[in-house]
Amino acid sequence: MQDFWWRTTWPLLPAILFCLVLWPVAGSGTALLVFCLSLCALLALHLFNLRKLAGWLKKPDLHAIPEGNGIWDDIFANLYQELRRHSRSETRLISALERLQQAAGALPDGVVVLNETDQIEWCNPSAGRQLGLRLDQDAGKPISYLVRQTEFIAYLNARNYTEPLLLKSARNPDVSLELQLVPFGENQKLLICRDITHLEKIETMRRDFIANVSHELRTPLTVVGGFLETLKDIEGAVPDNLRHYFDLMEDQTGRMRNLVEDLLMLSQLESSQNPPQESIVDVPALLDTVQTEAQNLSAGRHHVLIEHADPTLNLRGSQDELHSAFGNLVNNAIRYTPEGGEIRICWQLRGKEAVFSVRDTGIGIEQHHIARLTERFYRVDRSRSRETGGTGLGLSIVKHILTRHQARLEIQSEFGKGSTFSAIFPPEHVALKSAEKNKQGALTS
Repeated sequence: MQDFWWRTTWPLLPAILFCLVLWPVAGSGTALLVFCLSLCALLALHLFNLRKLAGWLKKPDLHAIPEGNGIWDDIFANLYQELRRHSRSETRLISALERLQQAAGALPDGVVVLNETDQIEWCNPSAGRQLGLRLDQDAGKPISYLVRQTEFIAYLNARNYTEPLLLKSARNPDVSLELQLVPFGENQKLLICRDITHLEKIETMRRDFIANVSHELRTPLTVVGGFLETLKDIEGAVPDNLRHYFDLMEDQTGRMRNLVEDLLMLSQLESSQNPPQESIVDVPALLDTVQTEAQNLSAGRHHVLIEHADPTLNLRGSQDELHSAFGNLVNNAIRYTPEGGEIRICWQLRGKEAVFSVRDTGIGIEQHHIARLTERFYRVDRSRSRETGGTGLGLSIVKHILTRHQARLEIQSEFGKGSTFSAIFPPEHVALKSAEKNKQGALTS
């Protein structure tokens, strides 16, 4: 800072010395006039250099930096050095951006960058092939102008991008796409598009294979089970020393039949693209049926209670699917609750949502298992599952049924103290008996 002031004011020193010499010879007025003229000359020099700087700033050019005198020479030199550093940084950033664009361009997945108003800023070639975009023509246009499917427009406007959107390509109906929006930066979005046609074909083959094998196994298992039952019913057909082995064969045959039935039901749920045929389901009456079935499965070893069932609360949905879902949840609680334990069933409104919950006093589940409970064949305790006759598909079936009814499954558990499984249905599937009676009365009148 001291150097700055020195370099700025040193041109005045000769004028000051000259005026001090002139003062006794020509008088104070002349000396003051000469000093003022010196100040005006210095000011004119600064204004001249400032004008050169202002003119250069209108059209900055690294190779046309003005030349100056004194402190202005340092200012222009520092400006030149700063511009060179900026130019090198800009070159590195441009190079990094080009490499990033080249890397994104090589991705097999489509990538589209959207601004805060959902306009296209950039896209890679894969997005062009999958969505029919052309960056040279479509940059700056809203993505909704180019991807016109109703499902995508609803997904874009919903502002809930936690789950991807499955969509058939508008360019080729045989191509299946998975689209997901990822927010980033300041209200910007990244649209990622993936061709899942091959994966969908593999999944279809898997479902068909499981369904066909399960269907083919059903008949021989039924025949074997029937023969075993017949032999056991015939007096003297099975020696007493072999009866234990026949009981084991019958148990395992029944277990295999249950597994086949669950596999068939799961395949049917997975392959069904149509929503369930809706009707008004009398849930309180359904709970009575589920309780009776649970008591038969328990054979008196547990207390199965309906803690609360709102008599006015029904559901819009599939009677058979809801029966299967509720029954699986209750039967699952019985299998994992020791003898003498309690299973409490509750059906009530929670806000605007309807909640079916099953609370047990069973063995409970450790927290790291809960996220995987609805996976096919996932077992917390494999040995206990075999003992209780579970197939490992019950909760997976429940999840698919609830998804088809736009519902969700919540699991709360504490290891060693029991669990609560809750099926939560959205308001659009709730049907109140009083509302239905009023509707029917209005129609008849």
